[in-house]
Amino acid sequence: MSLDSALLIARSGLAAVQRGLAQASQNVANADTPGYTRKTVPQQAVTVGDSPAGLRSAEAARAVDAALLARLDASRAGSAAAALRETLLTGIEQAHGDSGQTLADGLADLHTRFLALRAAPADAGKQQAAAAAAETLAGRLNGVSQAIGTARQQAQDAIVAEVKTANAALREVATLTLALQRGADGDAAALEDRRDAAIATLSESLGVQAVKRAGGDLLLVAKGGIVLPLDPGRDQFSTAEAAVQPASLSGAGGTLPGVTLNGLDITGQVSGGRLGEAIALRDRTLPRYQAEADVLASNLAARLDGEGLRLFTDADGTSLPDPAQPYAGGAQVGFAGRIRVNPAIAANPALLRDGTRAVAGSAGGPTAFVPNPAGGPAGFTTLLDRVLDFAFGAEAAAGQPWPGIATAGLGPDGTLASPFTAPATLESYAGRITAAQAGDRAAATVAKDQATALGAALEARFGRQSGVDTDAEMAGIVALQNAYAANAKVLGTVQALFDTLLGAVR
Repeated sequence: MSLDSALLIARSGLAAVQRGLAQASQNVANADTPGYTRKTVPQQAVTVGDSPAGLRSAEAARAVDAALLARLDASRAGSAAAALRETLLTGIEQAHGDSGQTLADGLADLHTRFLALRAAPADAGKQQAAAAAAETLAGRLNGVSQAIGTARQQAQDAIVAEVKTANAALREVATLTLALQRGADGDAAALEDRRDAAIATLSESLGVQAVKRAGGDLLLVAKGGIVLPLDPGRDQFSTAEAAVQPASLSGAGGTLPGVTLNGLDITGQVSGGRLGEAIALRDRTLPRYQAEADVLASNLAARLDGEGLRLFTDADGTSLPDPAQPYAGGAQVGFAGRIRVNPAIAANPALLRDGTRAVAGSAGGPTAFVPNPAGGPAGFTTLLDRVLDFAFGAEAAAGQPWPGIATAGLGPDGTLASPFTAPATLESYAGRITAAQAGDRAAATVAKDQATALGAALEARFGRQSGVDTDAEMAGIVALQNAYAANAKVLGTVQALFDTLLGAVR
């Protein structure tokens, strides 16, 4: 080996050590920077023929497991979706109340008040107590309906917010992808870190799978097989703000805006992340909740009215919906939020004993009934027996079961169904509504906790594989310093040999 070759090898070694030291220092400095991954400087020995010719350093490379990163993004989508679901359903669970304050409890209390009134029909205090229990029950139905409406509006607002977030993240991904394809700034590893961070943000809004290609290219596929275009100059998603009502629905002829991708409606295909969860809540879960509360309110009012007591009415103070009619497009929609105690009964609680209307009677339905006339017997119990035996029971009359409480054909468009079979009595149905809706919140909490735990485990694993270990980096710096000293010694030796040669020539 010539002295020139030794000099070139030592110089390339010093340059490689310098790059390695710079990269190690950058790793240590960014050890706590979110999204930063450990970088290494690949080196390759250069030979000329069979003779060594030094080292060649490549661009900094990231230590990232693509499969692990994809799992981490998926866990972020699941955790974000479950957290949103838990948050929105918590308010509804609170409206249902704890033990002693649920809809079933309210019905049971009204039942109890009627039993007390049956024992003393003329007792004005017991009449007032029964009327007050009816007011409380109507208020609870109103509260549950209001909580469902609030949550549904929050879901709509979340859709608008997540579309904005997804557009911003998608623009960032597109911009960084274009920079990687062009080799901008010569720091591809740092650009990859930034792009992964943007994909992570996008994953929380909309579950996506990132397929990286050669030359910095990227393919983004959302759940449902939706390929997301990459264009830094324009937003891809669009939607609009809207006020949500119980009868509001999305889709053809609906009043709720969908989510479009380049003008194409993809609302029904979107799933995963907060955006997918918000759509599911707005269009499926919460409309079902509203329908269940409305069906309970409608059947409660109708069964009492069928026995001769119009205890509850719609907002106009006189009418009430017919639960035998289809839910979609009918007067039942939103009735839980409008139900109120009949103003006539509020003004004269004695009507709870006497009745409010005559019943002609029908085959398969309640038998005939005539209200207690003015000045009639103070101990009139005919109506109270009908209410206790039938309105709160499973039959409209002896041997005549009530029509089944609807559990299908629900929602503003009639496409939704309850996840349970309807029992025969109102109290049991109210209990199932509360159990199902509160159970959904509990399930959301479990899903969130599981997703959070999985995400934390994946984050820890990713950190071990791709994060910066400062102790290891410092040990590497020491090794690089030793290599620097060795190459410097070679340079010093070569310089001494050149000096000796020059001295001999002189």
